[in-house]
Amino acid sequence: MGWLDRVNDQVDALTRARTLQEVDRSAEACTLLDRVVGSTTDPHARADALVQRLSALINLGRTAEFTRAIEEASAAVRDLAEPYLHGHLNALAALAAHHQGALDRCVTHLVKAARALGAVDDPDRDTAWGWHDLAMAYSYLSFHGYALGAIERARQLGVAAGIPEETFAAPGIRLRNAVALDHNGDSDGCLRVLRDVASDLGRFLRGERAGRLRPSSLAAYGYAAARRAALGDQVETGTDADPSRLLAHGGDSARARDMRQLGQVCLAIAAGNPIEAVTRLDTARVSHETLGAAEAARLRSIAYGRAGDHPAAHRADRHAFRLAAQRNDRLRDVYIDGIAARIDHEEMRREAARYEGEALTDPLTGLPNRRRLERYIAAVVARGERVVIGVCDLDGFKAVNTRHGHHSGDLVLQRVAGVINRVMRRGDFVARYGGDEFVVVLSGAGMTEAAEVARRIEAAVRTEDWESLVPGTPVGVSIGFAEVTGSGPGLRDALGTAFEIADREMLAAKTRPRAS
Repeated sequence: MGWLDRVNDQVDALTRARTLQEVDRSAEACTLLDRVVGSTTDPHARADALVQRLSALINLGRTAEFTRAIEEASAAVRDLAEPYLHGHLNALAALAAHHQGALDRCVTHLVKAARALGAVDDPDRDTAWGWHDLAMAYSYLSFHGYALGAIERARQLGVAAGIPEETFAAPGIRLRNAVALDHNGDSDGCLRVLRDVASDLGRFLRGERAGRLRPSSLAAYGYAAARRAALGDQVETGTDADPSRLLAHGGDSARARDMRQLGQVCLAIAAGNPIEAVTRLDTARVSHETLGAAEAARLRSIAYGRAGDHPAAHRADRHAFRLAAQRNDRLRDVYIDGIAARIDHEEMRREAARYEGEALTDPLTGLPNRRRLERYIAAVVARGERVVIGVCDLDGFKAVNTRHGHHSGDLVLQRVAGVINRVMRRGDFVARYGGDEFVVVLSGAGMTEAAEVARRIEAAVRTEDWESLVPGTPVGVSIGFAEVTGSGPGLRDALGTAFEIADREMLAAKTRPRAS
């Protein structure tokens, strides 16, 4: 069963968004996906839309939006046991981390993505696209061997799912491998790889299958041809393999835009116009991530060499080599850190668990805190269960702090936490919301069950021996319950409404006479 078979809402829109991204119309896909996220109540549809939206933002190069998009997608995916979705999200997060310059985070996401995608029991076309994006992430990080292996896996799964081979041609992977060789001084090796790329395009053209290549792939084939021309190779013009024609493709892909700009530099060099090439480089605005930080400097070196300014060419070449070396050094450091992390794995795992626990636990009472409470309610509602929340506010607590001090107040809060926990039903959830306020969550319950739970809590707190702990200052509790009616994008508003109702009920309870 494919991933979309699990989605119960907005299937047509999600399928349309996929198709738009496959033909590099990510801006349209992003607009469509925003509408899906804003309207669906199906957790699977929301998760799929947010993961697709992250992919679109990466394609568009909208780096300022990456962090929030990853957080939203992660929150949507977290409680879904779908290896494909976790794998695809981590592959995209690796790409985003790479664009943000966070190599260590990028490598972590790569490992998680490979493990999750490898764990998919019944791989389908969506899994194939997950492997494709993982291959792209490997390629941008210069893990060329891993990238080739991942794209071959994508190709195999794609063919089995009816996706044409040329969809996953991914010439950009070998293109980045080629220019990396050139940056490190191996121009002959670069040309060999670029000629292989040209041979693949020729095979698709001869088989009349080039029309099924993705626009971004056509742009990469165009840059590969232009780069060969800049290095002195003869390339075809006036045909479908003409680099100028190919570079015009790419849709709204940010990487294709970068290749068009640098491709024009290469073509100016090949046409014997090196000064024009240098001028174009001076005004080009391209991401270092598309073809490596050293690419512009290397093209500048070639242009100066063709212009006969050999000292300037040498300086530019040295600069390109240093940029490439810096990248290699950073990757080496990431690996060294990774080895250290593996050595200390158990200790780090324990520390991570401790910090996670601290982040979600109230340190005074040991109960879950507000953040964990909100996560829990969201997960229960996402499963389609009824949820009733109860706000519990202590009576007489201010007098405890005034007469006995805050240390005694802390002891009272700790005891109340134990008392409430003791009388709850199996599977109920108790959290400290802040101050002397506690919240209980009853899943799968209605207001009748809530009234019984309230009675038990009130009786247990009332009959506790407060005299021995804080003499002269008895402690009680007022409780108000409300049902959460909402899910999906409206969950936050529904929670706010439920808390307002429960608060009103709790305040009303404070004014009612109590049993003695």
